[in-house]
Amino acid sequence: MDGNPVDSAGSLASRYAPSGLEQILRQALIQAGLNPDRLACDDVAAIDQLHVGGRAASRRLADRADFSQAERVLDLGCGTGGTTRLLAHDHGLRVTGLDITPDFVSTGRWLSRATGLAARTDFVHGDAQCLPFAMASFDAVWAQHVFLNVPDLPQALDEIVRVLRPGGRLLIHEVVAGSGEGALQLPVPWADLPRHSHLPDLATLKARLETIGLRPLFMEDISEQALQWRRKHTGREARGESGALNPSLIFGERFFVMGRNVMENLAAGRIRIIQGGWERAG
Repeated sequence: MDGNPVDSAGSLASRYAPSGLEQILRQALIQAGLNPDRLACDDVAAIDQLHVGGRAASRRLADRADFSQAERVLDLGCGTGGTTRLLAHDHGLRVTGLDITPDFVSTGRWLSRATGLAARTDFVHGDAQCLPFAMASFDAVWAQHVFLNVPDLPQALDEIVRVLRPGGRLLIHEVVAGSGEGALQLPVPWADLPRHSHLPDLATLKARLETIGLRPLFMEDISEQALQWRRKHTGREARGESGALNPSLIFGERFFVMGRNVMENLAAGRIRIIQGGWERAG
């Protein structure tokens, strides 16, 4: 952190979604020849998987997650609900998406109705640092590009353990601080200014997870795959080939600069991308 006061929840929410997001996306879908109230998950993958690696990265982690003993999952920081729906659709889970951005929550509800997944998904407006759920409510908690926006990560991790049942699992796909030289190149999707970014240190994160009773199951550094994915998409964006449905509908035209900065930060080693799983002690 740079010493400036931490942004309020309202400020964070306003950075992530423009006012009237649902109407913006509805109009874009209509212009793309789609019925915004009757959609397939494939139709909206470009605007509901707002993380490095897109839907393929979500499926990669889900394939390693072992949901055989899971029924209820919390998708923490769910955005517009892409992974919430993916887990419900691909794995038959009952998934609750939580996000601090009200427009993401309402958009997630609409897209779940439109894709026929409303019965298996629900969306809640809330803060990862103070989860509005009872103890042991979930068999798994999924966190995808969430920790980088949490000012008090130890508090959020304590909350995750509280809502996990014994034997439940935490699955993460996160951006962490790298060892590369130089300051983080901004803006990036999670931060316009240094005070907006709360990238965790990986060693500190792993130690904290162990301290609070989470046993490591697997962890993989997928930075190289993420860099290749981002290079491919940055090239498409530079050539104007990203299509009408893309994250700039949510982040604005600055998204293309953000994407390029993510690529350059990855290439310089200033950030790393990891996926991993941990199990709460029984």
